Amino acid sequence: MNAFDLFTRPAGAAAPASAGTGTAEPAACAPAAGLQAAASQAAGLLRTLANPERLMLMCALAEGEQCVTDLARATGIQQPTLSQQLGVLREEGLVATRREGKFVFYRVCSPAALELMSVLHRLFCSPSAPPS
Repeated sequence: MNAFDLFTRPAGAAAPASAGTGTAEPAACAPAAGLQAAASQAAGLLRTLANPERLMLMCALAEGEQCVTDLARATGIQQPTLSQQLGVLREEGLVATRREGKFVFYRVCSPAALELMSVLHRLFCSPSAPPS
């Protein structure tokens, strides 16, 4: 799979194999409008995650649903900033909320964001991550 496959093939779809050769054929190019729309969507996700506080929040939420108190403890982000950044993530459709009594719980609701967080974790946070 190459970088352009992200924009030309639905998520999870396998690359087509050549008949009898077992090698993958290049993906048919998506129409320019489709490619542009996909690139805009990807750029929007990356723009949203380009903020260190939002990235830390998404990292914490990638491990599972958490309330605001737990997120503040896990990230060290102060309450006003925490609320503001959670609001941005909610507006962008990356997280969803659930109220239980006086507590609000947040969870990642974007499969694309969750997948991206998994890749970022592997590249930057895992013990086998290459030194920067």
